[in-house]
Amino acid sequence: MKQMIIVQDRDIRITGRLLRIAQLEGDGYEYMDDPEPVISGLRKSGSRVDLFTFMQKLSHTEPKFSYPIEWSNMAAVPVSTYDNWWKNQITSEGRNRARQAEKRGVVIREVPFDKNLVRGIWEIYNETPVRQGRRFPHYGKDFETVYAEEGTFLHSAVFIGAFLDTKLIGFVKLVHDETRTQANLMNILSLIEHRDKAPTNALIAHSVRTCADRGISYLVYQSFTYGHKQWDGIMKFKQVNGFQKMDTPRYYVALSPFGQLALRFQLHHRLVDCLPESIVRRLRELRNLWYSRRFQPAKQST
Repeated sequence: MKQMIIVQDRDIRITGRLLRIAQLEGDGYEYMDDPEPVISGLRKSGSRVDLFTFMQKLSHTEPKFSYPIEWSNMAAVPVSTYDNWWKNQITSEGRNRARQAEKRGVVIREVPFDKNLVRGIWEIYNETPVRQGRRFPHYGKDFETVYAEEGTFLHSAVFIGAFLDTKLIGFVKLVHDETRTQANLMNILSLIEHRDKAPTNALIAHSVRTCADRGISYLVYQSFTYGHKQWDGIMKFKQVNGFQKMDTPRYYVALSPFGQLALRFQLHHRLVDCLPESIVRRLRELRNLWYSRRFQPAKQST
């Protein structure tokens, strides 16, 4: 269950049925120097909200506020110059993969948001129903839906495309915060058909260059670790491309008695995050087996 409201000119997303949790629609892409006006506005909004959560920028990892916190981790590249990243922050494997794209004719460039770009994104989304052993949520969406979803945060977004001749074989949607302190890879995806050309590695390289050229200090690729999940291919991909685990405060503000209870007993976490890794790993294996039987086999993607 999802509800959208506007508080203090901020788009707020409220999710959950029993426990109602609010956060910025751009959580992870937008930040607040002073959360009190939003918290006060939520209390007066008339919408049922039990918890409000928000994050702090990577440039300020020491807690600034007195609300209850939990430490969230991000996969981030501290960016100074492109040359420093290329020579000192990535592994030889990362460099070789990025060179591989160029050698095989892949061209990387920034592109405007238009119907041609979205048509290419739509084709990438609809290549396969399963990626990385999970049901791919964008598979089967029509063009209009993809256009609307990719058209968010355009005031702070940079689109980067990987092209083979004129065909889009991979793309990045890079979204920076208001102060251009950090930029997050909101979307990064390539065609599995062209995985041998390493377009995703080349897209990472161009994203670092984009941040360096714009004076953006951090490039973020979501989280580095998830719950108790052990080392996997995605973590390795991030590491070889210079991403490192960085912790930052995530705050939780109880706005109702039930919110206080939920926070006290950790009810705001997903059940899967509370299970032992051995059980979660077995559940993933069963999920992968189910998808392999339900859908035609697809190559794994980076």
